[in-house]
Amino acid sequence: MDWNILENLSQLEEIKQKSGEKPVLIFKHSTRCSVSGMAWDRLKRNWKKEDDEKVTPYFLDLIRHRDVSNQIEKEFSVYHESPQVIIVKSGKAVYDNSHMGINYSDIMGRV
Repeated sequence: MDWNILENLSQLEEIKQKSGEKPVLIFKHSTRCSVSGMAWDRLKRNWKKEDDEKVTPYFLDLIRHRDVSNQIEKEFSVYHESPQVIIVKSGKAVYDNSHMGINYSDIMGRV
């Protein structure tokens, strides 16, 4: 599993640009939340190497980088949740889900 680490505000512009070529997945994770840990583990267990060809994945530790999490909410007009998955296509959020609604099959069906 080779996810990009999202830790700088400048990466949000990069995500918008990349999403014009291939969908981008952002996983917002709270290291203080057991539900977030379960959702992250479930997603990692299901992730396949070939999924990297379908979608560019990013991982955000929102406790360490709350400024980035806040900006995601503004940039993509997606209400903040944790854990949260956001799919970006052509610079816009086209799907988001949170908590136990985070489901590998749903995610891969949207990319």
